[in-house]
Amino acid sequence: MGRVEPIPVTLVTEPTRLLALGPDTALLRLPANSGHGHADGDYCIACAGRSDVRTMLFDLLEGAKQGLRPAFKNVVVDASAVADPGQVVAALTGKLPAQAMRDHTVARLFYLVG
Repeated sequence: MGRVEPIPVTLVTEPTRLLALGPDTALLRLPANSGHGHADGDYCIACAGRSDVRTMLFDLLEGAKQGLRPAFKNVVVDASAVADPGQVVAALTGKLPAQAMRDHTVARLFYLVG
């Protein structure tokens, strides 16, 4: 198997900064607090499962490998609804501990730009 080129990830934290996407760019939108009884920023296992950027990137990669979604060369992560985008940056730069093998895959194949 040949060497796989790392995939650049651009993080957008303001909705007005989201630009038109090219055909080789995948978009991930991280949701805000679901409003089910806790303040924004409080840890909630339900919200964490829906907004884990590493899990979402892994699922995106696997979907493309299996032909379930178009291939991509870039990813834009829209984190404009997230209370603390610093957590997203920490997840993408290896500052949060890996929880599963998928996190190591994401660390090898994706990198944060900008």
